[in-house]
Amino acid sequence: MNSAALVGCTGLVGSQILSVLQAIPQKPTIYAIARRGLPSTTPNTRAVIESKSADWPSTYKHLGNSPDVFLSALGTTRAQAGSVNAQRAIDYDLNLALARAAKDSGVKTYVLISSAGVSAKSRLPYSKMKADLEDAVTALEFPHTVILKPGLLVGTRQDVRVAEAVLRTVAKGLAMISKTWLTEWWAQDVDVIGRAAVAAALECSEGKRDRGVWIVGQSDIVRLGRRPPR
Repeated sequence: MNSAALVGCTGLVGSQILSVLQAIPQKPTIYAIARRGLPSTTPNTRAVIESKSADWPSTYKHLGNSPDVFLSALGTTRAQAGSVNAQRAIDYDLNLALARAAKDSGVKTYVLISSAGVSAKSRLPYSKMKADLEDAVTALEFPHTVILKPGLLVGTRQDVRVAEAVLRTVAKGLAMISKTWLTEWWAQDVDVIGRAAVAAALECSEGKRDRGVWIVGQSDIVRLGRRPPR
């Protein structure tokens, strides 16, 4: 991996992906696209700050040399966005526009952080938009499409989501007894997800995976994310 672009880099999972990319021995050039300052930076990190996220696809096209890898941890909530339609404009429309820009620029490996248990037939807007996005980016036919499908995200959010917070507390408690048997099959630490995303991207860019679509479920996330990528 010589270079990578990342969106969603200030979020719970995206900030972990950024930290992992900054730490790997390959020292790729990292184009981190965000609306505000990055949570961490290094000499090989290029902060691409654009306050209007709707302009990110055109901003991406002007980066210069196309990165080898594109990673998206971009997402929001209905509460943050203000409505289901506004949430879909980010979670689906903006993600897909960025994926198309990445494909047009020659990206070889596309990595998406999605979610476990989503379905295009679901009546739940979140589940449906996540599944629709998976289908849409798969149809773009990148040489390598990697879709990570974690369960509950275990980490500390800046925003408060009551139901998630309760489940996260339960997950942390069970992990103190046995993380392997009681937690990892339904909830994963965000640092584990971040390491798994980068490890999967490296496997693809280094020719260790066949071309096509790689669905990375929760057990594979845990396996790939147990230790820092090399």
